[in-house]
Amino acid sequence: MKPIPAANADTQAYWEAAAKERLLYQVCGGCSHTLSYPRGVCPRCHSGDLAWRESSGRGRIVTFSIVHRAPTPAFKADVPYVLALVDFDEGFRLMMNVLGDDALDTKIGDPVEVIFEARGEAQDKLPQARRTK
Repeated sequence: MKPIPAANADTQAYWEAAAKERLLYQVCGGCSHTLSYPRGVCPRCHSGDLAWRESSGRGRIVTFSIVHRAPTPAFKADVPYVLALVDFDEGFRLMMNVLGDDALDTKIGDPVEVIFEARGEAQDKLPQARRTK
């Protein structure tokens, strides 16, 4: 079985939103830094004054790799698949898979939108990307 998200105090709101197919990110109230993954303090100014915001879910491929060897048996049926870094319009970056029939045609600079992949018995949702035109 593919890995599923494990929520903690810093990520609980993120995963609850993902379950509703909403992508959240954090912004620091101390220095306005946009955080790329949930945490308890800002990595720039160390403030704990962090606010959640909802992303449009739109971004662009910064770089990517086509994976031909599955890292674990759970991903064997998926190879080849695309693993990409995506810069979202709000200023944060996430690593995610590019899904869809045209995923192997991915190019740097391609516009993408977030979609959610259900995993595990509880159908936890994980943000992934899909190329757009």
